[in-house]
Amino acid sequence: MRLGVLALAVAVLGLGLTTAAKDKPDRWWEPGEGRTFPAKLEYENAGGTLRLLLEGGPMETKGHPFFEPIGPNGRACVTCHQPADAMSLAVEDVQRQWDRNGAKDPLFAAVDGSNCPSLPQQERASHSLLIDHGLIRIARPWPIKGADFTIEVVRDPSTCNLDPVWGIKSKHPHISVFRRPRPVANFKFIEAMGFAYDPKAGMPLALDPETGKPVAGNLMADGRVPSLTAQMRDAAATHLTFTGQLDAGDIARILDFERRLFVAQQRDSSGTMLDADGAEGGPLKLLQSAPGRLGSQGTPVWSEFEAWEKLPEAEKAKLPKDVREFRDSVARGARVFRDKTFLITDSAGINSPVGFGNPVRNSCVFCHNMSYMGMDVAPGQVDLGTTNLPFADPLPHLPLFKVTCTGKPHPHYGRVIYTHDPGYALTTGKCADVGRITLQTLRGLSARAPYFSNGSAKDLRGVIDYYDRRYAIGYTEQEKRDLVNLMRAL
Repeated sequence: MRLGVLALAVAVLGLGLTTAAKDKPDRWWEPGEGRTFPAKLEYENAGGTLRLLLEGGPMETKGHPFFEPIGPNGRACVTCHQPADAMSLAVEDVQRQWDRNGAKDPLFAAVDGSNCPSLPQQERASHSLLIDHGLIRIARPWPIKGADFTIEVVRDPSTCNLDPVWGIKSKHPHISVFRRPRPVANFKFIEAMGFAYDPKAGMPLALDPETGKPVAGNLMADGRVPSLTAQMRDAAATHLTFTGQLDAGDIARILDFERRLFVAQQRDSSGTMLDADGAEGGPLKLLQSAPGRLGSQGTPVWSEFEAWEKLPEAEKAKLPKDVREFRDSVARGARVFRDKTFLITDSAGINSPVGFGNPVRNSCVFCHNMSYMGMDVAPGQVDLGTTNLPFADPLPHLPLFKVTCTGKPHPHYGRVIYTHDPGYALTTGKCADVGRITLQTLRGLSARAPYFSNGSAKDLRGVIDYYDRRYAIGYTEQEKRDLVNLMRAL
């Protein structure tokens, strides 16, 4: 019966028959190569197999503005949003491209694929933040009119913030921060709005200046653009160095592709199919489901794995040992994610400026509450401490800035803040926003290490260890392994 339902879904959605076993293209999609994007595409990774579903596919990419190099540096959108990397960029694939092509590869374009455009571009060291940490340089204009803080450069191994041409004291001053590319898929969820206002700031939702409609605010790490259309224009100008304007037809074709694409892990390396025996994992569930809010502690975000818990013991006993153990671990991890509470402290966007108090006791579901995605249905940005001292892990390879509040002190750090990335504050000019970053989807994690906006967690265990330290949660070793396996299955 289940096979019949799946076959019907395949026929209705136009998924075709292309699989990783039958069609094994090179992992890396070069700009302008004209490859067909199939309705179903799979790639192996350390956690198992990633699957991409293009609703209504397949699609020819020849001449498509997402896949064609439209600017002078030879890049396309796909350069930094690779299908094998869950439409983001995994550091292992970055390193493979450097080994293949060196600095001539468009990925390493001087504008943001190197630590600074003034450095000798043929040298690996000039691209170390991208090659070793998967980070793209983001240059934000400075100063911001009306900002209630100043910024000084304490140190900068990238050299760019102190550079006479590109730096903070140059003729056209910018602050360079380094961030991971965000996944370009599952936008049905990312664009969904769970609130009519921003509960993290107690303010109305931002409006798209082109349409006048409210926007979710979950697109960019620093909230600098409100919509996918604006994001396309920003990326074309900055990352592709496109000097023209994307026309309405180009924008419509990119939107159509991105909104039809669903990405998630499909098979675990233990051999577990993530949609087996009643479980509803994998990208097909995302394609078929509507975004929904499941609230907070006591309600399941990852309900797709409940069927594994309910499977009769006699049926479980028939499974291979590795599969059985992995399923049990994932189910336990989902319960820990949902039910284990801890004190959340000194986190702007949660403990301030409105609402919940400091501290507030809750579980992971408090912020990662969108069903099937683990995003926050509440728009806005949160400071988890990943970029701000004293909470951030040691990151000697990144710039360090001294932020001094000229108005009110920061509610949790005081008047002086040391940060690797001021985050949302570089958009708003508000000291209270220093370090706040937009949460992102938890899907396809196995395909796109490292993690956090600045790549500070090299693997999934690093993510769990960071939260455990930051909020003094006290996870057991078993709970850590179970949470890692849960995230591996997404």
